[in-house]
Amino acid sequence: MSYLALTDGELARLLNDDVPYGDLTTATTGIGQEAARLEFRARQEMVVCAIEEAARIFALNGAKVDISVRSGEQVSKDTLLLEAQGSAQVLHRLWKTAQVLVEWASGISSASSAIVRAAQPVTVACTRKNVPFTKALSAKSVRAGGATMHRLGLSESLLLFSEHRLYLDEAPAVTVARIKRAEPEIKLVVEVADIEEAMIWAKAGVEVLQLEKFTPEAVAECRIAMDRSGLRPVLAAAGGIRADNAAAYMRAGADMLVTSAPYAAPPMDVQVTFYQMTAKVLE
Repeated sequence: MSYLALTDGELARLLNDDVPYGDLTTATTGIGQEAARLEFRARQEMVVCAIEEAARIFALNGAKVDISVRSGEQVSKDTLLLEAQGSAQVLHRLWKTAQVLVEWASGISSASSAIVRAAQPVTVACTRKNVPFTKALSAKSVRAGGATMHRLGLSESLLLFSEHRLYLDEAPAVTVARIKRAEPEIKLVVEVADIEEAMIWAKAGVEVLQLEKFTPEAVAECRIAMDRSGLRPVLAAAGGIRADNAAAYMRAGADMLVTSAPYAAPPMDVQVTFYQMTAKVLE
């Protein structure tokens, strides 16, 4: 997964947020013209993400950079991720911004991967409850971990909540037929709070039922009820899904798991090591 989730302009703004007026410490010590090299290495096992964005930050600012892995790769402790060369002034200005990107994104991708492994072969989808202003990189991180996005936003998906149904004065089958006529290419998802609601909307022709905060036992009951009635909507278990309970939901009969848990994952730990070089850099 080598595409850039962030544009050059976004990466420049990110760097400017951290170093708006230059690196005071490097300038004060007078080491800026020293030739320097650095390495990024994994301090722990992780699924790497945003290494391409980190490399681009170095490249945009005149450093020579080589990456050893791609986003989505599982690596072990001490694996070399990235190497950059340039002046001490340039590398000291860039390294922390690049490091934080990789650590934060790799935290999400590693957490996503853990849930995916526990839930196999059931699909894991992450919600849009990402940290504000991080959607593009969050989506890349989720996918790097082997999961997919539940929905990127309100504009491209149909998810009917009870908050919508509060204002509908018609039979569920009428609602479903009306929505399908209006948007025939998009599957309709309906969130339900219990098995009774699930049966009502399944009989109305809904393609996907989002089982909100169902326990694994309730998911299993819902699956049995659907099978007995000859109904086969996709059952998407949502709410409280984590790596330590994903297998239970899979065994209960869920067709997919919907989760926000990866967004709260701690960042992975990336070690950055600087090395001296013999020559000075003329800028």
